[in-house]
Amino acid sequence: VAPGLYVVSTPIGNLEDITIRGLKILTEASVLLCEDTRKTRHLLTLLGVQSRGKRFLAYHSHNFYEQREQLRDRILENKDEEVIALVSDAGAPGVSDPGQDLVDLVLEATSTSGGGGGGGG
Repeated sequence: VAPGLYVVSTPIGNLEDITIRGLKILTEASVLLCEDTRKTRHLLTLLGVQSRGKRFLAYHSHNFYEQREQLRDRILENKDEEVIALVSDAGAPGVSDPGQDLVDLVLEATSTSGGGGGGGG
């Protein structure tokens, strides 16, 4: 998996609904942007994905205004060549959470600067 931002859909009711690519990204991600870090850790445990060595950063409706520009810059610069996964508690990030705002910021910045952000998952 190439460094960059990946938007990962998570199962809503059945763990078997995770995609193979989503599971691969969760496995290889070094940073996870989560609505609730506890729920994401629990999900990784249920999926058999090691969480050791991963950074879990809260990104939700209560803090996204304070964090969105800093996260955008981290994603665009990506000095450490991180695989960054944007994960919601259940379903697709960006449908009913602040994930869409972050994705829009990154896309806007890459369209004006010509940079790249990663891929979808």
